[in-house]
Amino acid sequence: MRQDITDGSARELRYGRGDRTAIPPSSRTGPPPLTYVSFGERPLRRLPQLFIGLALYGFSLSLMVRASLGVNPWSVLYEGLEGRTNLSFGTISAVLGVLVLLLWIPLKQRPTFGTVANIIVLACSSDLGLLLVPPHLGLPARIVLLIGGVLLGGLSVAVYVGARFGPGPRDGLMTGASAATGRSLRSVRTLMEIAVLAVGWLLGGSVGAGTALYALAVGPTTQFFLPWFAYRGGRRDGPAQGPSGV
Repeated sequence: MRQDITDGSARELRYGRGDRTAIPPSSRTGPPPLTYVSFGERPLRRLPQLFIGLALYGFSLSLMVRASLGVNPWSVLYEGLEGRTNLSFGTISAVLGVLVLLLWIPLKQRPTFGTVANIIVLACSSDLGLLLVPPHLGLPARIVLLIGGVLLGGLSVAVYVGARFGPGPRDGLMTGASAATGRSLRSVRTLMEIAVLAVGWLLGGSVGAGTALYALAVGPTTQFFLPWFAYRGGRRDGPAQGPSGV
């Protein structure tokens, strides 16, 4: 998914420095630009989008957890660690986010405002969602939660990635590892997800139909909504740092 949604950056570079007038009308129906845009460019327009998207994504994770039908690979790891520590689901996501940032150092990746917001907002919103949504629901309700969580996840990724505040910790690790090893983003991301899923499963995290559904559906859902929410700025400041992400 991440490789597909970053394809728009090449289109932006081809037609100028993000200038609205430089991008031909036909390109607006294609992949939107998702490269990093500096904090100072229209923050009142972009900040609410970032925070809303991150909050919705954290809530979508909690819906999948309460569905108890399988969660995405990183949530499998969070669940596994939650069962073996006294930390909450959201706290574990934040702690691992900080640990992942340490891996950025040898890869020469630089965190942005969006990176820090990703760690904090996801931790708070996922814990809040777990407080609001009761556990041990009947199977029909759990199926609804699962489908809603996957669809909301795809939508929310499009919202916060479209704000273009820089990559989340895990996406930054992906892009940095890809640049350092010369391997494709797709292969690096796949290896990361498999490793995280395996460790989370061994620790007792839930793997099920929801895990497969998330893997199959969240990418196309995000791709569908991105053109609606991607910020098409008047200029590009700083190097491309990949998309924001979980």
